[in-house]
Amino acid sequence: MTQLEQARAGVITPQMERVAQRERLAGETVRDEVAAGRLVIPANRLHLAGPGGGESVLDPCGIGRCCTTKINANIGASPLSSCRDLELTKLQWAVRYGADAVMDLSTGGDLDATREHLIAHATVPIGTVPMYSMIVGRKVEDLTREDILAAIRHQAAQGVDFFTIHAGILRKHIDLACRRKMGIVSRGGSLLARWMVHHGRENPMYEMFDEITAILKEYDVAYSLGDGLRPGCLADASDDAQFAELDVLGELVDRSRAAGVQAMVEGPGHIPFDQIEMNMKRQQAVCDGAPFYVLGPVVSDVFPGYDHITSCIGATAAAFHGASFLCYVTPTEHLGLPTAEDVRAGCVAYKIAAHAADVARGLPAARDWDDAMADARAAFNWQRQFELAFDGEAARAIRSRDRDLAGDSDYCSMCGRDWCAVRISKELKQAARNQ
Repeated sequence: MTQLEQARAGVITPQMERVAQRERLAGETVRDEVAAGRLVIPANRLHLAGPGGGESVLDPCGIGRCCTTKINANIGASPLSSCRDLELTKLQWAVRYGADAVMDLSTGGDLDATREHLIAHATVPIGTVPMYSMIVGRKVEDLTREDILAAIRHQAAQGVDFFTIHAGILRKHIDLACRRKMGIVSRGGSLLARWMVHHGRENPMYEMFDEITAILKEYDVAYSLGDGLRPGCLADASDDAQFAELDVLGELVDRSRAAGVQAMVEGPGHIPFDQIEMNMKRQQAVCDGAPFYVLGPVVSDVFPGYDHITSCIGATAAAFHGASFLCYVTPTEHLGLPTAEDVRAGCVAYKIAAHAADVARGLPAARDWDDAMADARAAFNWQRQFELAFDGEAARAIRSRDRDLAGDSDYCSMCGRDWCAVRISKELKQAARNQ
């Protein structure tokens, strides 16, 4: 039985117990949210079993509004740059800097070897877009029904925890997308659109959705229903194409849940800030509370090289208004393949976005971390500040540049001792207590 089926049967699985422990929730709450489809636990039964059936390395996490906001890091080799060990380094850096899940979007090198290598070492859920491996060495127009099912089954048998399947883009949507400034910016969406135009047929992912669902159910793989028509620029945001696909995704959520398969829904890429709240609420209504997995959103098109910032601004608003899962954007978005350093920058930016949203949402204990840091700063306890800092090494390195200061100095080089407001406040409090 899948996590969804067990939850509906009243069972609290070990994975649900682990999520409850991590989120400080009751096991019954986690079970009920999973049963309702509002909480997803991506955990392929083979990934849970561990490499060769040994001890599991996967630490299950919950994605849904009752939990803290999760972030995903995209990695993957390209036809121009491929090395499985480099991708493993990216995975390790992503997890170190806060990623709750990682997607392998490799399109170059030995895709199977890279995927197996990552899954064997991944303590977090691993996602893929099976469409990419289906067309290695062949034109998308040559893709057959058998190719699609074989690739999905193969990756499920490798232990992938969630799949992006672009089943929501239909033939009738292509004309709507062609009216856009940027057209279709999703790789999976554009490839399937080409297939549909060439064959004059409906999206095969949509036509075979029940057969694909049966494979996912067998391995307990979660759907991440792909947004093949996500807007690629502000001018295309919230248009007829985007919302027409969203309506189909709502239908597919119902069908996957009815079959006992967990489902998340992927969301928009480039959205003006003032449209984010509406987009989040519309998805929640159309998709019956299924966890929303959003790319950004990017709130400006004119800052290439800094899109980890333009997008984490949108991500904070998205998580506050309804998203549960944030797909990071790195500084290389729109420009090239991210390095390990770019992965780090993207993860840190999105960890900030997720935590800021969780504090604003008033999640239990979300602000405890911030309050502890405030106490350490007020006490000039530098060691405690470094321990509490998300990236303590970076904080310590900045502090150590001021070599003239003692490690326990009651000021920093920003204001100096005489002008330090925190030190003066500390003295004022002490004077008030002595009166």
